Amino acid sequence: MHSPLRAPIPVETLLLAYRSGIFPMADAREDLEIFWVEPRDRAIIPLHGLHISKSLRKVLRADRYRVTINTAFEVVVRSCAAPRPDHPESWISERIVASYAALHRAGHAHSIECWEMSDGKETMVGGLYGVSFDRVFCGESMFSRADNASKVALCWLVALLNRAGVQLLDCQFMTDHLASLGAVELPQNEYLKLVEAARGPADMTIAAAYEEVLSNSENPKSSNPLVHSSPGKLIAQSLIQTS
Repeated sequence: MHSPLRAPIPVETLLLAYRSGIFPMADAREDLEIFWVEPRDRAIIPLHGLHISKSLRKVLRADRYRVTINTAFEVVVRSCAAPRPDHPESWISERIVASYAALHRAGHAHSIECWEMSDGKETMVGGLYGVSFDRVFCGESMFSRADNASKVALCWLVALLNRAGVQLLDCQFMTDHLASLGAVELPQNEYLKLVEAARGPADMTIAAAYEEVLSNSENPKSSNPLVHSSPGKLIAQSLIQTS
């Protein structure tokens, strides 16, 4: 059923919906209305089962992209909503953008950005965003304007979620792309059991996990065996050890 409201969805309503296994979408980019979706089946990526190719591992280790978190949330959302040759329309409307921007300001929505230097200028070339609550992260959308950029963002996300003590990474709908990365599909009622089991605070925030990665990468003489000379190497190594 479509909502007659035009204002952003309240933060409390969004969080209640996500805890209930429901999320909003719009029919089109310019649509003022939203509808609520409860999938029959749910896609998740096991946090210790991300599939990483050798070529992607090389990209991570080489730090081809500078990765940041929460530095350009709304830009990432709008980039995900931008028309693409194979997907001209989007379910991310202006009302969706405004709603998730408010959720981000409340500390429950996060973005990961990938940046590339070209001709002396750094440009965002990929990223993703999603919703966090308890020990759950619900991935909403991702975009890529350079080879492997969105996959690098996902690798960072999984590594940070593991470090933060998050238990569940929801991807909503299964696609061939997600399946190639290790996603699995399960009935909605089984998904809701996982959400219930993941109640309670995480060990740290995703932002704190990111700062810890940067701190460790800047201290190569640390006694910690996971410390390496660059953030990308640290992320790659942590994923190898958890996959």
